[in-house]
Amino acid sequence: MLQTPATFEPVIRPQDHDHPLTFVFHRGELLLRNSVMGLPDAAHLRGLPLAPERIHPLGLWEGRYYQAAWLDEPLLPGADFGYHGMRGLFGVLDDGFLGVAGRAFQLVEWARTHRYCGVCATALQLLEGERCYKCPNCGHSAYPRISPAMMVLVRKGEQVLLAMHTNSPYQRYTALAGFLEAGESVEEAIHREVFEEVGLKVHNLKYFGSQSWPFPHSLMLAYTADYLDGEIRVQPSEIADARWFGPDDAWPELPVKVSIAARLIDAHRPR
Repeated sequence: MLQTPATFEPVIRPQDHDHPLTFVFHRGELLLRNSVMGLPDAAHLRGLPLAPERIHPLGLWEGRYYQAAWLDEPLLPGADFGYHGMRGLFGVLDDGFLGVAGRAFQLVEWARTHRYCGVCATALQLLEGERCYKCPNCGHSAYPRISPAMMVLVRKGEQVLLAMHTNSPYQRYTALAGFLEAGESVEEAIHREVFEEVGLKVHNLKYFGSQSWPFPHSLMLAYTADYLDGEIRVQPSEIADARWFGPDDAWPELPVKVSIAARLIDAHRPR
């Protein structure tokens, strides 16, 4: 599953290391050396116009120091390099590496989108020793954005409800999901989203687990729930199709294995 490795040690202050490795992003795509699918080292980066304020310390992992940066243009340090979408790297690169890469992307996306104060438009300043941009004019603070989203697998006897989300990049059946609204608890969001998306009422909510999902800054909070009442009535703008799947049904291709959705479904799939 996509997550930060347990051996990763995050850092906030820049470290003095001779051979740092840098996650360089352009519009959500990661710069890699194509022949080995590895990160550029310090020598490769000398040819890129990386401003010091765009380089952020990330952490220590397996004896190496990692940092993150971003560019406005997809510039390359050599012919052997290219930019790769993160989703396209699932199953290609190690899950631990992708977990660190996801953390790096969330960090630089926060930095890229918070260069100016959202209150008075003054250039923000990064605070020493803290992941926070602060406005020197009005004092407004901007921390890395995290967007909580609920996910729920609805169960009905030996059946589970799977849906195909209209705007999903994968177009596969999966558990229901949706972002929390202001003032909502996760449980309130589950009841609202299930009723809005498929017209059902549920009860007996149970927490399953969570996962950072850096596309671009979601936090997935996964639950199970039992069916209570109603007939499936999909909201076309959100759900392309939804149906019950039981032990005797032909199952669709399930979500990518790096997602908590796959783990949630596998743990409750009727046998």
